[in-house]
Amino acid sequence: MNKVSVIIACYNEEENILLMYKRLIEVFKNLEYELEIIYVDNASVDDSEKIYRQLCRQDSRVKVLLMSRNFGSPQPSYLAGLKNCSGDAAVLLAGDMEDPPEIISLFIDKWRIGYQIVYGIRGGMKQAPLRNILATIFYRLLKKMAYINIPLNAGDFSLMDRQAINEIIKFDERDFYLRGVRAFVGFKQTGVEFIRDKRQAGESNTSFLVALWWAKTIIINFSFKPLEWVSKLAFVVVVMSSLGVIINLSLYFIIPGAPRGIPTIVILILFLGGVQLLGIGIIGEYLAKIFIEIKHRPRYIIREIIGEKVI
Repeated sequence: MNKVSVIIACYNEEENILLMYKRLIEVFKNLEYELEIIYVDNASVDDSEKIYRQLCRQDSRVKVLLMSRNFGSPQPSYLAGLKNCSGDAAVLLAGDMEDPPEIISLFIDKWRIGYQIVYGIRGGMKQAPLRNILATIFYRLLKKMAYINIPLNAGDFSLMDRQAINEIIKFDERDFYLRGVRAFVGFKQTGVEFIRDKRQAGESNTSFLVALWWAKTIIINFSFKPLEWVSKLAFVVVVMSSLGVIINLSLYFIIPGAPRGIPTIVILILFLGGVQLLGIGIIGEYLAKIFIEIKHRPRYIIREIIGEKVI
């Protein structure tokens, strides 16, 4: 019997841990697959650990990876889960249960007919219409800017077979972004559209500013367009400045009473200074990514694993 590992990234999800477990058990009752459940906890500060330990005592199919500290986004958690799973395929899920576990059966149907990567396409959400609009704008912008084809509205919620998993865990970059890496590895892929649920319990751990920071990070990781725009902007500024000088000189000789000097110079200095700062800022973002990569620090550290050996 083939095994499917379900990897669940959690942070302060004590109210959702058992709900997720029960729904997964119900889903796999009707599937002829062995189940492995891996909770990856990003150093929660609530009572999640007590619930994990109790759950592991009750069901040997459950395994828990406890991070040594909070490593920010769920991306390191997913990577840790992929490196420690034993399934013929793995499903990635967020612990907030906005991505319904029942969709896993549709993923498996696609896997059965030969697709190696099946990703969920967010067709909307049962709340926060503004969040939906902003997410749609971001995904469309990313698709136009990225140097690889990243599917529109495809989140982390996905199924990957063992061959794809083995390739993805070879990636050694520090700013690991699963959706981009998943698109990069290729293989036979398809999407399944679904509607995201409301959060079942607790509060969201992702603020608007955090989401904005991630949007910037993702674009820099998978696009050279900002650097190209700086070059184009510099060219436009040079042309405009040259025209401004020519116009100023022409007015000086043609119209003796035309305004001279200071206002034009001040405006030009401010404009050019702003452009230079923008260019330095964009280049600085790319240099910061290089700085992070060359330090080669661990992407995550596991404090304890309830189950098998840590990888």
